[in-house]
Amino acid sequence: MFNTLRRFGGTVLAGLERLGRAHLLLLSTLSALDEVLRRPRLLLEQVLNIGALSLLIVGVSGLFVGMVLGLQGYTVLVRFGAAESLGILVATSLVRELGPVVTALLVAGRAGSALTAEIGLMKVTEQLAALEMMAVDPVRRLLTPRLLGGLLSMPLLAAIFSAVGVLGGYVVGVGLLGVDAGAYWGQMQARIDVQEDLINGVIKSLVFGLVVTWVALFQGYDAIPTAEGVSRATTRAVVQSALLVLGLDFVLTALMFGGD
Repeated sequence: MFNTLRRFGGTVLAGLERLGRAHLLLLSTLSALDEVLRRPRLLLEQVLNIGALSLLIVGVSGLFVGMVLGLQGYTVLVRFGAAESLGILVATSLVRELGPVVTALLVAGRAGSALTAEIGLMKVTEQLAALEMMAVDPVRRLLTPRLLGGLLSMPLLAAIFSAVGVLGGYVVGVGLLGVDAGAYWGQMQARIDVQEDLINGVIKSLVFGLVVTWVALFQGYDAIPTAEGVSRATTRAVVQSALLVLGLDFVLTALMFGGD
């Protein structure tokens, strides 16, 4: 019994110690934002790697998610004679919820895993140690541009996901199921609120972008410098990012829309 409690306590203390190191790394990364802004080329490279290279999977996923929403939403709304409200259903679901969440999960799987593997391999090959030997802070030179790149890319990708999803819902609802096109767009424009829907969706995307990129960078920076260590760090980055995104989504939704 005593040994079990000791192992449990050791596991908890180790987890808290890693959590503390993760927050210290985040603070060190954020403290170098001014330096990144003075060297925009580093930031643009990361926006390309994290954002632009994720456009294909985000766009295709958004299209099919919107088509499924249009199909499923129509089958429900038509029972109540409210098929004209399909545009509201599709747009609200995408802008408020599915756009930020699904985009964050896709970015965690594609770009987050790549960031973890990249930083982990730099640690294995001692490139991080070489930068320190040359008096170059690897946190400022490598991690901060990637963190800011992920933070800026996520809202843009979520907006593209939602826009393509709305078009996918239009293709299914109007093109295949016969919903009136004017009602689809008109009710959507009348009922979607900038503050309540769009701004809150952007806030979610910013939070998810920070969390996904932070977890990926910390796991790579803290990985055991072996091939197995990097592979485990990459797996942990994707799993932890997904769990944090889903948990934070509930918290943010309760704060934003709990009083509706």
